[in-house]
Amino acid sequence: MSSKVSNFSDLIQRVTASCLLHPLAGISRADDLSDAGDDDDDDYHNAIAEEQEEEDFDDNEDLKINSDWGGGDENPPPRMAEVEMLMSQVFDAVSVMKRAYVSLQESHCPWDPDKMRIADVAVVAELRRVGLLKERFRRSVSGGGGGRGGRWGLGAARMREVVAPYEAAVEELKKEVKVKEAEIDNLREKLKTATSFDRVSSKSKGKSKRRVSCTTQVAASPAVELFESTMGLAKEASKAFTSLLLSLMRSAHWDIAAAVRSIEAASSTNATMNNPTATTTFTDSIAGASHAKYALESYVNRKIFQGFDHETFYMDGSLSSILNPDQHRRDCFTQYRDMKAMDPVELLSILPTCSFGNFCFKKYLSIVHPKMEESLFGDLEQRRQVLDCHHPRSQFYGEFLGLAKAVWLLHLLAFSLDPPPSHFEASRGAEFQSQYMESVVRVSSSNGGSKVGMAMAVGFPVSPGFKVGNGSIIKARVYLVPKN
Repeated sequence: MSSKVSNFSDLIQRVTASCLLHPLAGISRADDLSDAGDDDDDDYHNAIAEEQEEEDFDDNEDLKINSDWGGGDENPPPRMAEVEMLMSQVFDAVSVMKRAYVSLQESHCPWDPDKMRIADVAVVAELRRVGLLKERFRRSVSGGGGGRGGRWGLGAARMREVVAPYEAAVEELKKEVKVKEAEIDNLREKLKTATSFDRVSSKSKGKSKRRVSCTTQVAASPAVELFESTMGLAKEASKAFTSLLLSLMRSAHWDIAAAVRSIEAASSTNATMNNPTATTTFTDSIAGASHAKYALESYVNRKIFQGFDHETFYMDGSLSSILNPDQHRRDCFTQYRDMKAMDPVELLSILPTCSFGNFCFKKYLSIVHPKMEESLFGDLEQRRQVLDCHHPRSQFYGEFLGLAKAVWLLHLLAFSLDPPPSHFEASRGAEFQSQYMESVVRVSSSNGGSKVGMAMAVGFPVSPGFKVGNGSIIKARVYLVPKN
């Protein structure tokens, strides 16, 4: 900004020097220049006299200038005085506009909307004033004639050449103002949507009635179907994130089999707690390296669905679903509708520490171990940003946000239903039950026949299942292995 102000001052000096070196003569009188006061004329003439005393002009040029004015000691003719008044008004307008523009820039940091509006009005007003003076100048040029008209035309052309960069700068400023206005409008819309999402609902009776009438338009059956379709979206998001994570592991030359064994160890601990007789080893039964993605997806889903049965994923001790269940169900469904069409990256850029943002922080740190992140990316920069309550702008974290949003929406829908769906997960080593489970792979016997059924057991769970209030079942996805 200081550079712009310096260039602006240099422009004014160049215009002033051009006018003093090449005074304008032989110009017809403009009718609308009589509004300037006598005091301004005297001050301006004194300034010109002082400037002329400081400049060392060529003697021949001095004679030429004096001959144009009609004598060296005589006062300038009225026509010349009018031009001087016009130039004085131009300089005044430019000076005021420069100060207004500086004020406009200063109002951006810190952000001061009132000061910005005032400065904007001042800049526009001075631009209009300069435009009017420009029209007067052009009319004066068109009114000149004869030999002096040629000299005046040369001076006008030179002045237009000097002012041209300033006019170009004004056009650029206008374009910048339009861009800033568009950005402001966009941010206002985002803020409005985000505020609606994070706003705590009013407990007044009137507002509660309005929300009931809005929410009761969704029947129980469509809500269940909506939950089932949202679960499908969560499955797809889980597959996408797992595929990206597995490709990064392979690019980092991970031992995929060792990674599967570590997942098996974690899974077997939970399985032994729930089913002490479960001792089946499934690592060697994984049919091909490509099926390691299911073990990795199992790990991701186990982490991100942990705490799903609590209204805030155990991020705090809230009991709203118990103390005020009807209001809590309405709030959850309202948040679901507000958030469904939102880009999670844009939402978290405005409200990084909202409830959903805290959920993302917690789950990212749970899924991505520090050693894993350092191995995949070479540093812990993303983890540092998350610990500082910032959301990284990376492809990996963006894919994670897609999964986090899908699970968060599913959670909001679950707590907006009455009763909420029951969350269950198949245990390692459990007998396969087609009513509640579906296999992610098809394991065949040596003679080509299917062995899915009594001869198969759960090697490890891939994704959880849900039992919805109307009796429908969303099956849990499992990886099956033959029974020993």
